[in-house]
Amino acid sequence: MKRLILFLLLFSFITACTSDKKDNKIEDSAVAITDTVKTTLPKDDGDGLSQQDSIKATARQVLTFLKQNNYAELIKYFSADGVRFVPYGFIDTANSKKLTPEDFLESINKQWTLTWGSYDGTGDPIKLSVPAYLKKFVYNADYLAAEAVGYDQIIKQGNSLNNLKTIYPNHHFIEYHFSGFDQKLDGMDWTTLRLVFEKIDGQYFLVALIHDQWTV
Repeated sequence: MKRLILFLLLFSFITACTSDKKDNKIEDSAVAITDTVKTTLPKDDGDGLSQQDSIKATARQVLTFLKQNNYAELIKYFSADGVRFVPYGFIDTANSKKLTPEDFLESINKQWTLTWGSYDGTGDPIKLSVPAYLKKFVYNADYLAAEAVGYDQIIKQGNSLNNLKTIYPNHHFIEYHFSGFDQKLDGMDWTTLRLVFEKIDGQYFLVALIHDQWTV
């Protein structure tokens, strides 16, 4: 009888140890799965969106106001230091135009003609009003319906040097791209618009509008 009792006690002990090991394995697996999910989730930018999604949403707002010629709303997204307007892929910091929100609106209201750089091929100065420049070198295509959109990615560049990451090494940008419109031109009429942003106090502001296209 004593042997039977000892056998039952030993059996119960072994069964309990086996159950504890299984429970520990289940708990370890649950922790591992949770850790994997955490590492694959996009970074939260403070408003429930990932950083990339936040920047893309801001960029779409900028494009919407450009398309609508809604300048009063557009300047709310300007960096206080101003926005640089670049007519071709290479950022010429000496000759490209940089406008603060106040300068931008004043130039429009007073219908000033500004010099924005030089035309590709001829080297002639680009002398245009703000609305005319925006139509030719910013929202020259319906970028809200762009064929391709890149985040911190150069989709296409012309013969001119692309120095965006040199001038803005710590900034994020969105590129909107069309590969062309007229099949007879075999892609030589491609066009791109890049929006460069900086983050201040948890919000993204525009620091540059860079137009790019085929160049000589």
